[in-house]
Amino acid sequence: MEKINSRTIEDNMPKSSSLPSWLFGWESFLFATAVCVFIINSFASPYFLDPWSLSDATFNFTEKAIIALPLALVIIVREIDISVASIIALSSTAMGFTAEVTDSLALICVSGMIVGTICGAINGLLVTKLNIPSIVVTIGTMSLFRGVTYILLGDEALKNYPESFSYFGQGYVFSVFSFEFITFLMLAVIFYFLLQKSNFGRRTYAIGNNPTAAYYSGVNVAKHKLILFTLVGFFCGVAAIMLTSRLGSTRPTIALGWELSIITMVVLGGVSILGGSGTIVGVVISIFLMGLVTVGLGLINVPGIVMSIVIGLMLISVIALPKIFKRIKNK
Repeated sequence: MEKINSRTIEDNMPKSSSLPSWLFGWESFLFATAVCVFIINSFASPYFLDPWSLSDATFNFTEKAIIALPLALVIIVREIDISVASIIALSSTAMGFTAEVTDSLALICVSGMIVGTICGAINGLLVTKLNIPSIVVTIGTMSLFRGVTYILLGDEALKNYPESFSYFGQGYVFSVFSFEFITFLMLAVIFYFLLQKSNFGRRTYAIGNNPTAAYYSGVNVAKHKLILFTLVGFFCGVAAIMLTSRLGSTRPTIALGWELSIITMVVLGGVSILGGSGTIVGVVISIFLMGLVTVGLGLINVPGIVMSIVIGLMLISVIALPKIFKRIKNK
């Protein structure tokens, strides 16, 4: 069952469209919107266009963006993971306790990635081996992982990190670009080729379009989904390294409420919650758009709770509008 019928699933890959279709596509709309928001932000504050200000603004979204890349693949195969923020918290906790007993930068980082990978694998095993819906599984593990974090830390904050650890979340490359941002761009390129140009991506689209047909075409559906959930967990560990490094401490509330923002990045980028469609390019554009919106709201001193409302409205709109337009068209 390992051999893939490439002709059968080739049709599930996105096809290149004509120029007029591309111009009126969702990605083009997102890009145009991002440009408009960028222009508005430049008028909102005279400091916005400063290279250092733009670079520092990327700290608002890069850790979330790193998780959004693998999560896009999970949603394409008709699954979801809303435990990502709790995995970050547990991974950060593992790093905090590791830093209490050793100054080894490698061990501290590896401990976070291992815990994140294990958490992702647990989600994947529960979904694929027990056939429990992923939304049910990850609601449960969201509470489980966060609860374990609270039990281990209580009200305590772990801060005994070596000085060199701060580079991952506060360091710069080429003097102006943050290390986090460069890492995100590199991962975006890797995920683009993984999803759009490889057999792995073809299997992902095939499963999202029709899991049964993909299975009979030779795709090991359960194994593929397990890999994707594990991949999300691993990159939650990577994001935990950067977030913990940037904050300089581990707290039980770290990354609290990030699930909504990360899922919105993916869905806003054109990844269908019904599975089978979406691109990394769209997700990347939506990430920059959300980053620009967040920065713009910050420039006019909008409270954080209002930002959450805006993000929630964006998520509802991107899901509801296509259905509304379809109903209007059918009348």
